[in-house]
Amino acid sequence: MLPSQALLPAVVFALAALQALASNTFLAAVYEHAVILPDATDLPVSPSQALAQMNKNMDVLEGAIKEAARQGAHIIVTPEDGIYGWRFTRESIYPYLEDIPDPVVNWIPCTDPSRFGPAPVQERLSCMARNNSIYVVANIGDKKPCDSSDPSCPRDGRYQYNTDVVFDTQGKLVARYHKYNLFRGETQFNYPKEPEAVTFETPFGKFGIFTCFDILFYEPAVVLVSKMQVDTVLFPTAWMNVLPFLTAIEFHSAWAMGMRVNLLSANTHSTSKAMTGSGLFTPQGPAAYHYDSATEEGRLLLAELSTHPRLSPTYPPAINWSSHATSIKKFPGENDTFSGAVRRDIFTFSELRHKDGNCTVCQGDLCCHLVYQMSNKSEDEVYVLGAFDGLHGSLIKYHWQICSLLKCPSTNLSTCGQPVETAQTKFEMFSLSGTFGTSYVFPEVLYSGVQLAPGEFEVLRDGRLKSKHGTSKPLVTATLFGRLYEKDPPHPLRISPEVSP
Repeated sequence: MLPSQALLPAVVFALAALQALASNTFLAAVYEHAVILPDATDLPVSPSQALAQMNKNMDVLEGAIKEAARQGAHIIVTPEDGIYGWRFTRESIYPYLEDIPDPVVNWIPCTDPSRFGPAPVQERLSCMARNNSIYVVANIGDKKPCDSSDPSCPRDGRYQYNTDVVFDTQGKLVARYHKYNLFRGETQFNYPKEPEAVTFETPFGKFGIFTCFDILFYEPAVVLVSKMQVDTVLFPTAWMNVLPFLTAIEFHSAWAMGMRVNLLSANTHSTSKAMTGSGLFTPQGPAAYHYDSATEEGRLLLAELSTHPRLSPTYPPAINWSSHATSIKKFPGENDTFSGAVRRDIFTFSELRHKDGNCTVCQGDLCCHLVYQMSNKSEDEVYVLGAFDGLHGSLIKYHWQICSLLKCPSTNLSTCGQPVETAQTKFEMFSLSGTFGTSYVFPEVLYSGVQLAPGEFEVLRDGRLKSKHGTSKPLVTATLFGRLYEKDPPHPLRISPEVSP
């Protein structure tokens, strides 16, 4: 017979499971972590030095996990690169990697740490989950040996993967995900040969998981939601904010609304890298979010979310994103246009010269329609309606369709499309729509100071993005961000960098 102390985690888990089953909601947490970085070096450190460095970050993460559990959270997500950072070559990251087994092995590292060789990071994460009766999501590195029988095997005889892991309330490894879409500069890692659609069941819903850059692609992001029908997506990220359309909170909130799913987004925090912006996002908008470009402090966020959003009476209906835009004639102004760059993407813009009116701008197969009324147009501010229909990216290219009501940095029209964080002009109303060739469109509204606008706009079933009662704060952008996945060209780097010709 087991001693009573050994039974405690199982009893706590059973009680938590019964409580979750009896509720239509659960309490989720994300932690934005200011990573303690190792010294930059091209040479590997010793395993003990690597572990000491990772323990510095895990000390901080453990404090956040304990606090989340104390407040009753069922699950917590920590950021990509949150345990060791990003200053690595392929060789120098190796001491930080562990062999992470497939979860089918039914393993609790906290109670059996040496079963698959040295795994002190997995052991500690497992114990954090087990000792606090909370699901813990973390990002670490996986290593897998290979040899000449595998024609794709790197020359150093191993694959290295950017990897997410999930431990349940007993400390068991229940999910492992290898990042499929590596961002530029992640040369320390290999691309998996095939995309992984990783899901797992909990007493509070079905979960899927992917990492950072993955969110912009069909696999695995759309597959998890549309085909696997997950309730909630776990999203460790190290997201560098890019105005006007790709700040973390802006795009991640829009993605959750467009995909009609919960998204738990935990970002790395680094002001020097423009990394900040975490949140708990729902099909209806942000339940909680954080954006701080001024300090180097981490932040714990908690919010109560629907266990099964699709069953909620407030679940938003499916949207026909082109219905309204294809049913109306073009507004005047489509010939009064100019070109401007949003980073490398050449948009077609039309200036909004009046306090109110309507406008159409077209590019390629996309026509964007806007009806608007400003409440206090500042004389030194210029707004434009912009359209973009084409491939984005330099090496890795993917197809965007974008309609955007956008503030320019100055009255000089050549600046339109460049980053701007602040504004003075509020709108009495706006209604934005486009002739999108995709059902994957993400609605963004960003206020001055990089603030979201929860509850202040709506998306109608015919595809119109509309303000409800005007904007309570000055507007930076209102955007419909579409992705035409089927027009993406083949990925040029979906092979190991070590075996490239």
